[in-house]
Amino acid sequence: MSVVLGYDESPGAVRALRVAIEVAAAFGEPLFLVFGAAAPGGLGEEYRAHHEAIRQAGRTALAHAVESADEAGVPTAVEIVDETPAQALLEAAERHRARVIVVGSWGDSPLRGALLGSTPHKLLHLSPVPVLCVPTQD
Repeated sequence: MSVVLGYDESPGAVRALRVAIEVAAAFGEPLFLVFGAAAPGGLGEEYRAHHEAIRQAGRTALAHAVESADEAGVPTAVEIVDETPAQALLEAAERHRARVIVVGSWGDSPLRGALLGSTPHKLLHLSPVPVLCVPTQD
């Protein structure tokens, strides 16, 4: 089993990282750090440049998260998946037999999340494994 974390260096994700490290350490399980890198559009040179920029941002974000997990002694693996964040996390959870998916929230209201389709909102409705949604603020 494992713990899967959606990570993008947003304030909610930074706090969720701390919680995910605690959960992984408590259960003695690896932490899979996942970045959904689906770029808008789909064709042409502009798409390729945008896609690579998103993937580079993911590599940078995940490297910072790995440092934090290493300091806590939690084994990690990173994945940059060419899917939307919600789909990337659902696929990673299935692939790695996740005990839980951990995500941070942006502080949006439940109505706004439902209307705009936030990643935590999608996961809460689609995930077959528990989802731990960590608020941005204490």
